[in-house]
Amino acid sequence: MDIGALTDLIEKLVVANHILFDHGVVDAFGHISARHPAIADRFFLARNRAPGAIEPGDILEFDLSGETVQPTGERVYLERFLHSEIYRARPDVMAIVHSHSHSIVPFSVLESKRLQPIFHMAGFIGTQAPVFEIRERFGECTDLLIRDRAKGAEFAKCFANHDIALMRGHGSTVVADSIERVVFRAVYAEINARMQFAAASVDSFKHLTEQEARSCMETNEGQVERPWALWAEQAAAKRARKD
Repeated sequence: MDIGALTDLIEKLVVANHILFDHGVVDAFGHISARHPAIADRFFLARNRAPGAIEPGDILEFDLSGETVQPTGERVYLERFLHSEIYRARPDVMAIVHSHSHSIVPFSVLESKRLQPIFHMAGFIGTQAPVFEIRERFGECTDLLIRDRAKGAEFAKCFANHDIALMRGHGSTVVADSIERVVFRAVYAEINARMQFAAASVDSFKHLTEQEARSCMETNEGQVERPWALWAEQAAAKRARKD
């Protein structure tokens, strides 16, 4: 693969980290990865560092066992197995965002309400997002993290028919076929959660039907380059001011 194209991918992954931080999807925790475009069983993920501070030199290459291809001695994210096992289970997935998005976490613990798309930018949610309950398979003594391959493989089952899944008391994960699209989804999942809470606090609400969700997703996600260009420009300007 052309080294320039790989450099561009890594730079885009850095920008994605900054965008997610700027939009409150991630804070000091959370991460985004991208599958290697030429080697399907490899992916890129930053070392253990806060997303808003990620630089190109922080990006490492991993295999599908969740280990670095060339060990550097750097600390890595505990939940790298979340990424590796989803890539293993979903060959079509090219990028993954995991976050503790503040407006989404409550929907992971509510027993009577699920995260549902209530506006057209969130059609990718489908009719409702599934919730992964780690207790069902691994008991009541875990720290809720996907910290090994067994937990990653179990969690990856949530993505057989969905592109977003919540994790009880923990956060959420979104997948897509590109970095731009997965960032779009992660941002609008958080916005949708805020809107859903606002609507539910006033009265009952209508969510998108399965057909509406599909149609909205096809229309809006055909334009992901527009918000990506804006968000990337804003992220670059913000960091230029800091410099």
